[in-house]
Amino acid sequence: MIGLGTLINCGSIVGGGIVGHFTGKLFKEEQQNALNQACGISVMFIAIAGAMQGMLRIDQGALLSGKSMLVVLCLAIGTIIGELAGFEHAFERFGEWLKQKTGNSRDKEFVNAFVTCSLTVCIGAMAIVGAIQDGISGNYSILAVKSVLDFIIVAVMTSSMGKGSAFSAIPVLIFEGGITLLARLIAPILTDTAVSYLSLIGSVLIFCVGINLVWGKKVRVANMLPAVILAIAAAFLPWDF
Repeated sequence: MIGLGTLINCGSIVGGGIVGHFTGKLFKEEQQNALNQACGISVMFIAIAGAMQGMLRIDQGALLSGKSMLVVLCLAIGTIIGELAGFEHAFERFGEWLKQKTGNSRDKEFVNAFVTCSLTVCIGAMAIVGAIQDGISGNYSILAVKSVLDFIIVAVMTSSMGKGSAFSAIPVLIFEGGITLLARLIAPILTDTAVSYLSLIGSVLIFCVGINLVWGKKVRVANMLPAVILAIAAAFLPWDF
């Protein structure tokens, strides 16, 4: 069944939110803050691993780094586009609307939890490549693996930040579901190089999410999202980064 991977992923996020909601009540406020920081540090190290995989290579026994220009250009230009378009503000407005419609108007952390968790589970190569694979062949194995990871991430985030995290299932449904439906059109664009660039820039953005979890909101990550599109476009330029 095409699209089953997206449904499994959304179900895992909701399930993680339910588990996190009930386990979070067992912790005191300072323990929830500590858990939030631990989650942020974990996200940062996961992101670092993904970024280094894209930037480091072994050449004749020597460890070399590269693609620095790709990172700088994609993030700089992408951030300018995002700031002008106001993606972060739009994300927050949608979060505020959800907050009111779901009866969580008294939850001060709802919007922050929703935005932070949505960015964490949506950004990355697994979501895009997995959704395309699901749309073309019905093979949802990548999204199934992602679902397990998302369950853990959302459970931890919900227990420390609140139930706004569980509503990240909505952007995932829209994002992955849309890609699955358009899979045959998108697949030719995602060459191996494009996926590699996408994974690298996505990892950098996830690192920024980790910064916000540990030190409070320091980076408007949603405004940096165009960098992911630019990373895919860069794969078709006539020079190697």
